[in-house]
Amino acid sequence: MPREYGAPTTVWRRLKRWGEEHVWERIWRAALSALDQHGKLDWSMAFLDGSFAPAKKGGEKVGLTKKGKGAKWMFVIDGNGLPLGFHSDSAKTAEVTPRPHGRPKSRPDNLVADRAYDRRAFRQALRRRGIGMRIPPKRRPAKWRAKKGRPIVARKEEYRLRYKVERSFAWLGNCWRLLIRWEHQVSPYRSFFACAIMRLCVARLAS
Repeated sequence: MPREYGAPTTVWRRLKRWGEEHVWERIWRAALSALDQHGKLDWSMAFLDGSFAPAKKGGEKVGLTKKGKGAKWMFVIDGNGLPLGFHSDSAKTAEVTPRPHGRPKSRPDNLVADRAYDRRAFRQALRRRGIGMRIPPKRRPAKWRAKKGRPIVARKEEYRLRYKVERSFAWLGNCWRLLIRWEHQVSPYRSFFACAIMRLCVARLAS
């Protein structure tokens, strides 16, 4: 660490304090607003997915799964791969349960997600907000019969575009501190994540 940054303990305290005060998230939201004003956000399609991060030392909001102890990060991206909202939680929590943080001024026309998000409550929440759904139905037993209601439609050509969210995860994977969670407290880890997506949006704004 460069000496001009000060002592490591001082830097750590600042990171923790600024994370609790949501400094990184405010910069990220400001960058999103600037990108939106310049027409660099694609609201026609958004993508939702989650990823697992091992937590070797355990800690706050760390869950036990078949993969071992870990945390989970979920986020929503626009059609260009820029994060619109994110959430970090225990790996044991279902991906469809928490809501990603972030308050974009607009709503996407359509949302693409995998089968893990095929829940009635989730679909109803999207329908109330006027957001189209591109979520394939879960695989059912052969004897299962659909209930009356609106048919579930998932267009293959739009679902194939999910590679964009995987690409965004790969971008964030360049930040090695996100790949494995070493922090006992969730606030510093969340700060690293918010700082990473803030840098991604600021870089896109500068380009």
